[in-house]
Amino acid sequence: MTHSTPLLLGVHAHQPVGNFPQVIDDAVLRCYHPFLEAMHRFPEFPFAIHISGWLLQYMVQHHPKTIKLLQEMVTRQQAELVGAGDTEPVLAAIPHADRITQLEAMADRLDKNFGQRPVGAWLTERVWDPSVVPALQEAGIQYVMVDDYHFLCAGASTDQLGSFHRTEENGQAIDVFPISEALRYRLPFSEAAAAVTYIEEISAHNPGSAGIYFDDIEKFGVWPETYSWVYEKGWLEQFLRGVLNSPHIQPMHFKDYLHQHRPQGMIYLPTVSYSEMNEWTLAPDAARNYAAFLEQEKAAGRLDLRKPLIRGGIWKNFLTRYPESNWMQKRMLQLSQRFHALPKRQQSKQMRADLHETQANDAYWHGLFGGIYLPHLRRAVYQAMVRLEAQLDKIQERPGLQFIDVDMDGHEELYYHNDHQQLIIRPTPSGAVAEWDCYKLHHNLGDTLARRDEAYYDKIRHGAVDHATPSEGIASAHDRISFKTEITAEDLLADTAPCHSFQEWLDNVAVTYPENSIVQDTPHFTGGVADSWAVSKAYSLTHKGLMVHFRIESPASQQNVESHHFQTRLFLAMPSCDGPAGQFFADEQSQGGFGLPIQGKKTRQIVLEDAVMGGKITLHCNPPARWEAAPHMTVSQSEAGFEKIMQALQLDFYWDLTAGKTQHIEILTEIIADD
Repeated sequence: MTHSTPLLLGVHAHQPVGNFPQVIDDAVLRCYHPFLEAMHRFPEFPFAIHISGWLLQYMVQHHPKTIKLLQEMVTRQQAELVGAGDTEPVLAAIPHADRITQLEAMADRLDKNFGQRPVGAWLTERVWDPSVVPALQEAGIQYVMVDDYHFLCAGASTDQLGSFHRTEENGQAIDVFPISEALRYRLPFSEAAAAVTYIEEISAHNPGSAGIYFDDIEKFGVWPETYSWVYEKGWLEQFLRGVLNSPHIQPMHFKDYLHQHRPQGMIYLPTVSYSEMNEWTLAPDAARNYAAFLEQEKAAGRLDLRKPLIRGGIWKNFLTRYPESNWMQKRMLQLSQRFHALPKRQQSKQMRADLHETQANDAYWHGLFGGIYLPHLRRAVYQAMVRLEAQLDKIQERPGLQFIDVDMDGHEELYYHNDHQQLIIRPTPSGAVAEWDCYKLHHNLGDTLARRDEAYYDKIRHGAVDHATPSEGIASAHDRISFKTEITAEDLLADTAPCHSFQEWLDNVAVTYPENSIVQDTPHFTGGVADSWAVSKAYSLTHKGLMVHFRIESPASQQNVESHHFQTRLFLAMPSCDGPAGQFFADEQSQGGFGLPIQGKKTRQIVLEDAVMGGKITLHCNPPARWEAAPHMTVSQSEAGFEKIMQALQLDFYWDLTAGKTQHIEILTEIIADD
């Protein structure tokens, strides 16, 4: 061999905004620190690294030894720092102005902690959309990395995947590196010597090509089996020594390679992410067909040739797959618009930081990764939203009642707020509360997730087994099937209605409210059940909480029916979920936590205490109500396996009705923050 393969190796470290400290500490212990420690022992091995802003801030505060290692490697010019949006947003899903401020906030953070501003940027989940090019260029970014799959989808040939190309949008240009899928699946899962040999041969097969790798650092210690494989069994050190001892590999920085070479040519990439993400974004039946088609093409030996033509969906399909994701994203867009409409002098750093946190990507999507199923990640987004909205209201007061189409579905929702709380109500058909914000607690009580079909449920139903472990190396998380909790067929049933609070039934028939009005500055909804029962519902915000009043009137034709009952259902996002920090009381008698189904006889008062939320909710029923409570659970997957996760507390109240009589029911909810 007389060739030399440039090796551009980079890693991406990320933890979602709102993740548990113990999870981050474990990742530092098992991955981030040992990886940097190993790289530190080989100063002649240059590499690139991106650490998302929120994670970097946490590590600076809680893991200074790890940060010091990286600072030393930056100072000696071994480590090249790569930027991104500060809170790891999908740039394509946020406004142009926020793309720039996110990129600049990350660059400022790197400059402050390491004295280096980035010239390259990591695209969250490698989601490419040409609309992001102007913001990247305006923020001083010269290059980004995407998958070689992006290039293939643009019609590029395999011999064009060994170097960067240039692209532009409206005359603003940026360089784009294709990350090698073959390397992504080899590092660190194949034997170290085999990985080195593969890199050596890249230029032999395609002279002048580089080995281009940039992927999650969590593969080097956090993923199943990887800590033992990478560190205890010595994979990383073997790989680093193998590369440095090879006369046919030249490790180098992305920025140095960029300055030493010219772009191979122009390229225009389609809106796309990595191939697995394109499958995850599809609706369940479409995803099943997509997976079956991939298997068919693989069996026929045509997949490598045709894969770029089988693209699946785009990342924004998550906004249609999960209405809860669309709701959050549209609320974020509204708040961004309000923030940027303020004069610059009124745009505080805290408000901008909160806006950036509302844009953290993880709570908006789901695949093998992604966290819309994780309540604590959605909660972090909503906490930032509630904080930001409260600050905006102090500067620019809003009307107490407004009709706005929040989710852009063509139907207006009703905003109803005071200084303490906000309700966002869907008038039709249920007059139910979709969002319930408590300003003092910075919490959305309406934050939950409906159960819905997922394509990966087929693996649970059919009892699929793990793919065989490779004869050399270890299996990737993409090929594993395991269970963190027991899951039954009933757990996989989809909800038939959104999980909103104050949905009613009369004799098990849904109550609908075709009419709404504003009476004495409070929202009223009028309807009933078919042509029989008439029901009205009125919401009234108080200093401490919410009063909901029902008026129920039956026709004379129902007088001979012996029994009737009226039911309303609440979904309350209790941050402690099924953990020990939640306590349920009925008429001052403890019922345990929120994680088990319970029911009670006629009760006047229910109290929900939640230490994680930092407060309690008291519900007064007049007249007293029978009740049932149960955890609302969903089933999701992660790299660690399938599991059930509690999303909210489902609380049902029942009252007996007397036909031929007009009856009034009230629920007074008080929300009290701990001192």
